[in-house]
Amino acid sequence: MKIRNDLRQFTGMHMLCIMIAFFATIIAVNVTMASLAGSSWSGLVVENSYVAGQDFNRRLEESREQQALALKGTLTVNHGEIAYGLVDAQGKPVKATSVRAAFRHPVYETADWSIDLAPKDGKTFSGRHGLRDGVWIVTIETDIGLEKSFAEVRRVTIRDGVIQ
Repeated sequence: MKIRNDLRQFTGMHMLCIMIAFFATIIAVNVTMASLAGSSWSGLVVENSYVAGQDFNRRLEESREQQALALKGTLTVNHGEIAYGLVDAQGKPVKATSVRAAFRHPVYETADWSIDLAPKDGKTFSGRHGLRDGVWIVTIETDIGLEKSFAEVRRVTIRDGVIQ
């Protein structure tokens, strides 16, 4: 009986190819997972979740009180001009002394900014700002003579300088 000795030998080149394939797979998985994590993160950030949880019921009650006022705000963004109007249940403009709009980026806290809007025509307040395209969380606080300012929070998408 003759033994075949023509099987290929396992060389250093084989080991090198296996190591390169192994690390390439790990790097590819890490890059994929990092890009998925970055694109799917909601941006929810709370400095102290325990305190935020305890404060939740109070903020919920304040929200219900404001909803009972039946006021409706209208926010428009048109190529750098930000305008906000507030009307009551009958559609009449609500007299306000000041309006402040705070724009928060859901992911990049360094992109946050705010603007005081000035009276425009007795019905709306407006201001100009070079607003970047993207998703923004807008908090609008309007002083209408109540103990606390009327606050409205919206999540908006700006594309080509206009709210979508």
